[in-house]
Amino acid sequence: MTLYTNNAVPAESVMTGSGVRAYAWVVFALMFGLLLSDYMSRQALNALFPILKVQWQLSDTQLGSISGVVPLAVGVLTLPFSLIADRWGRVKSIALMAALWSLATLGCAIASSYHEMLVARIFVGVGEAAYGSVGLAMLMSIFPGKLRSTVAGGFTSAAAFGSVLGVSVSGIIASRFGWRFSMALMAVLGFALVIIYFFVVTEKRFAQAHPDDASGKPGYGRLKLTPRALCSGLFPSRSVFCAYLGSALQLFIQGTLFVWLPSYLNRYWGMPVSKAAVVAAGLVLVSGMGQFLCGALTDRISGDSSLKRWNMAIGYCLALGLLLAIAFRLPPGNLQLALLVPAVLFLASSFGTCSAIIAAATPPAIHGSAFATLTLFNNILGLAAGPFFTGVIADAVGLQGALRWLPLAAVLPLVVYLIGRRCHVAQARRG
Repeated sequence: MTLYTNNAVPAESVMTGSGVRAYAWVVFALMFGLLLSDYMSRQALNALFPILKVQWQLSDTQLGSISGVVPLAVGVLTLPFSLIADRWGRVKSIALMAALWSLATLGCAIASSYHEMLVARIFVGVGEAAYGSVGLAMLMSIFPGKLRSTVAGGFTSAAAFGSVLGVSVSGIIASRFGWRFSMALMAVLGFALVIIYFFVVTEKRFAQAHPDDASGKPGYGRLKLTPRALCSGLFPSRSVFCAYLGSALQLFIQGTLFVWLPSYLNRYWGMPVSKAAVVAAGLVLVSGMGQFLCGALTDRISGDSSLKRWNMAIGYCLALGLLLAIAFRLPPGNLQLALLVPAVLFLASSFGTCSAIIAAATPPAIHGSAFATLTLFNNILGLAAGPFFTGVIADAVGLQGALRWLPLAAVLPLVVYLIGRRCHVAQARRG
């Protein structure tokens, strides 16, 4: 079996100069907006947990499942869907994905039971499955390599900002007009962005975009890629495997906090649903800012050095674990909040660092598949596993008890990053 990818640009038909830069940032803005809609649709339901728990008599395990099933579907489908998008056309595929997750979000608004909601949420995940990987691959192809961590961190920070808007807007609207109206609003926003994207980004115009520092070698077309070559390209070394795994294990913590913070503030701080949603959204907003800043800082300090990127990943993860350990051992109050704010700055720091490490070590022809593999790891081991297992533990010892043990989860990615750094150094010494 031979796979084909459409990943590059004909040298004779590229745009030049300021036109390239301007169009690249227009595409970035639209891709950012769609990822924003993606996570608004995904996370809006989390603010509604206290309402659904009472209205449908759901357990924390069930609540965790209707949240975790979305990243689970994303993780399972991201690689095959990304391969399809590479062959069929990334621009068209993204429009189809966004339309599907918006339609599924509308299905969430009309669900009348836990099982109907679960099915609708599965289709939200199906629509979102390859968006992050395909979108990031598109952006990597029209921006220079020196901006990899910045672009990756900036683009994926839309996940945090979308979570902020999804949780806060959903909580406020649900308190005034009902939870169904809040989910319907997320769907309408998604459809509006799809229409704008459809008219602004076309396959032909995107194919003409070209980074300023590119070599100018022809690269757009169908490139033969056997399964064996694909596998060796995705996993060229142990250090790259550690980048995939470490990122996912760190996102276990992010997935847990994004989902359970509104419920934690509602139950243990005594906040009403709307206020808990706003405070949780503020913390997620800080996380998004940290995601972008960590990416930019990593580019500035690391330059072209992958070793320095490993050092940055280790430092970020260590800071995250220590700050969360102290915060969740404190009683609910202002001091706990004061420590949570700097802690969440490092929640998603792995996006910029690990994406750049993987991009530098894998062939550009399969960057879509490489980021799909990263998405698979992130969703299965991180964003899906975190909320579900925390819900199971919360049913046994309470949500507060479950979150007090959460900082221990930072030990695993820290160990993996240390191993990855060691493997990278050993590989560099071998030549």
